[in-house]
Amino acid sequence: MMNFNEEKMFHIGLTPSDGAEYAVITGDPGRVEFIAKWLDDPQFVASHREYTTWAGTLAGKRVLVTSHGIGGPSTAICVEELARCGVKTLIRVGTCGGMALPVCGGDLVVATGAIRAEGTSREYLPIEFPAVADLNVSCQLIQAANEAGYTVHAGVVQCKDSFYGQHSPESSPVSYELMNRWQAWLKGGCLASEMESATLYIVAASLGLRAGCVLHTVWNQEREAAGLSNPRSEDTESAAKTAINAIKALIVS
Repeated sequence: MMNFNEEKMFHIGLTPSDGAEYAVITGDPGRVEFIAKWLDDPQFVASHREYTTWAGTLAGKRVLVTSHGIGGPSTAICVEELARCGVKTLIRVGTCGGMALPVCGGDLVVATGAIRAEGTSREYLPIEFPAVADLNVSCQLIQAANEAGYTVHAGVVQCKDSFYGQHSPESSPVSYELMNRWQAWLKGGCLASEMESATLYIVAASLGLRAGCVLHTVWNQEREAAGLSNPRSEDTESAAKTAINAIKALIVS
């Protein structure tokens, strides 16, 4: 059996001395330095596999920015190993596809809860346990977005394991299930679809951490299907700034 008490984390490549109480996590390793530039004195820390970490300070406190890769398993590993380095509060900066018609490309979505349509979280808590964000973290994200003048929506998102199961479900042998469930999520008021929030919230709950998630909407396929305008936006700056400002508010509160 592998010794997980070794000082250096097996996947993210950090040691406890690299740690901090606060972390911003994001899927794309290429986005880490971009987010870290809003910290004071940002510096590269480590890179291994899909995990890249930079660090800096906010209001005198050390803050990490770490990539978690795509999907639940890599996200769970990231959260577990960050926790072993002292992280207590995490905010995910990500992207999503809009589902509810009011959600347009370029808007922000604060995921206050997530549909557990992925598999990783089932290895942490029973499916009946809800995947929900920390209330204070969500409130700070919403406030930061509003103060910056961004369009922000708050509510439930779908968290799934198959990107193409969303975008071309008809090609799947279980298309009937994917499409029927999609309609159920829409009728329930689901705002958007992404791939990591449920894992983040359930792993955080199992470890006693605070977690939140702010998502940049790339597009909304439901608006296109309804014949509405469907702007496409891939600039995640508003989500990054919102997360940084929320972390700062949490530090000084």
